[in-house]
Amino acid sequence: MPLTPHWIRHYPRQHLRDDLIAGVLLTVLVIPQSLAYALLAGLPPQAGLYASILPAIAYAWFGSSMVQAVGPVAITAIMTASVLGPLAPVGSALYLQLAVWLSLGSGVLITLCGLARLGFLSQLLSKPVVSGFITGSALLIILSQLRFIGGIDARGNTSWQLLHSLWAWLPDIHIPTLLLGAGAVVALALARTGLKRWPMWQRLFPLLLILVCPWVVQGLALDPGQRIAVVGPVSLEWASFDFSMPHPSVFSALVGPTFLIAFIGMVQGITMAQALATQRRERIDANQELLGLGAANIAATFSGGMPVGGGLSRSAINVASGAQTPLAGIVSGISMLAVLLLGTDWLNHVPLAILAANIIIAAWGMIDLTALRQAWAYDRADAIAWLGTASGVLALGLETGIGVGIGLSLATLLWRTSSPHIAVIGRLPGTQSFRNVNRYATETLPRTLMLRIDESLFFGNLQSVEERLGLELAQAPDTQDVVWVMTAVNRVDTSAMAALLNLNRDLKDRGIRMHFAEVKGPVQDRLVHTPLWTELSGEFFHSVPDAFAALQASRQEPHDAALSI
Repeated sequence: MPLTPHWIRHYPRQHLRDDLIAGVLLTVLVIPQSLAYALLAGLPPQAGLYASILPAIAYAWFGSSMVQAVGPVAITAIMTASVLGPLAPVGSALYLQLAVWLSLGSGVLITLCGLARLGFLSQLLSKPVVSGFITGSALLIILSQLRFIGGIDARGNTSWQLLHSLWAWLPDIHIPTLLLGAGAVVALALARTGLKRWPMWQRLFPLLLILVCPWVVQGLALDPGQRIAVVGPVSLEWASFDFSMPHPSVFSALVGPTFLIAFIGMVQGITMAQALATQRRERIDANQELLGLGAANIAATFSGGMPVGGGLSRSAINVASGAQTPLAGIVSGISMLAVLLLGTDWLNHVPLAILAANIIIAAWGMIDLTALRQAWAYDRADAIAWLGTASGVLALGLETGIGVGIGLSLATLLWRTSSPHIAVIGRLPGTQSFRNVNRYATETLPRTLMLRIDESLFFGNLQSVEERLGLELAQAPDTQDVVWVMTAVNRVDTSAMAALLNLNRDLKDRGIRMHFAEVKGPVQDRLVHTPLWTELSGEFFHSVPDAFAALQASRQEPHDAALSI
């Protein structure tokens, strides 16, 4: 493997100016977001800034997407807080230690998946499940940030816990903080809709708000007990991370969530990269993408100590800023380092309510009800999976919620494959095309049943196939030939082969021949070495027209072909 990525070896010089400008703009525009997501993860604010340096450079070097931007993202931030909150007090040395191990563990796992070429694992979650998870997480994020908007200490890992805590703290709401936070939410929402004609000003508005609000807060001259909570001193020193092994009981509690965060990072990162590649008419390598995401999280271990991922808003800003290649990501990382070195005293006075407002607006944009409406109109099973996943996240928490989503995905898949579509087919008059007799006027042969199976055969759907055959034979007791049309059958497992063998023997005892038509090569290669190949009472036909013609000739009654609807 070359030490330098392909985009460097073949870098178009005409893209240099665009990438330099995009990298600088990306840095400036994601500062509020980076601070906010570090806060969301329960980490010091500067962790978000540091997590935008080395991870961005590492991903640009090892990833495959030309324009995806990697850094702190909402999903991984809220999952970090959800995982570490029950294990250690927020802000404690143990909390920071566990965050380091969480980032390192997820990075190593994603990298190993890339090296093992397991990029296909990111496709195990259906789009409705992913959408439901993101929507549920977004609502959970919004609820978790209301405490900063109200200046209270409400906490919880589920929607019920958060709502109960918010209700209990309701009498203690800090009015000045509430006015500032609610005003910031309204201002950001209005800017998102009212500044669409000026995209750059729309993206700069959160940064302008962060720059202005400290002066407003300082000018209020509130009593010491009524002052609005601010970020506080932002350390510019490179954090001294504790890589010592935590207590075995604590470390074991971290293992499962680490796998979960790695998996969600894989799904989100590859999905985002594929969407951007499709938009730009490019291609990505899923396995190389995992190497990039893994390298970014490993780099984050030494830079900020929080898991990172491919962010929707970051990538959108990167594209809108004119990025053409991953060089923009490298420039962004270097620019963020320059920002930190030049000084960030102004960040000390940023109200926490302003950062929470940014998080709420970002999370609100993650809510995807369109996917639910589309799924409900197209496939109710997918809609139920969406609702189940979102509800699971809200009611049970992130880890359990995604488990519910994975279970629903598998259950939906098994349900669909366990009840395969089977159609009785006949020939369209005057053609060699065969269609469902319930949809078209077709020609069928007397005493012949032609069944098309629109699913691979495995142990989970054998009963459905046998029941459908029994139903059709009961309606046509004079049947002499049964033809299984295998056009859509890509695989026949051992259980299905044994069932077909027993079915052949049973039909033979009843005086009915069993045939196959259009068996795919890989399936036939397996059947050749089974008793079914030698014991079959009928024939293997190359095509459905061949089967129709042969059986029609065997009847010696061409005029007996009947018209059915």
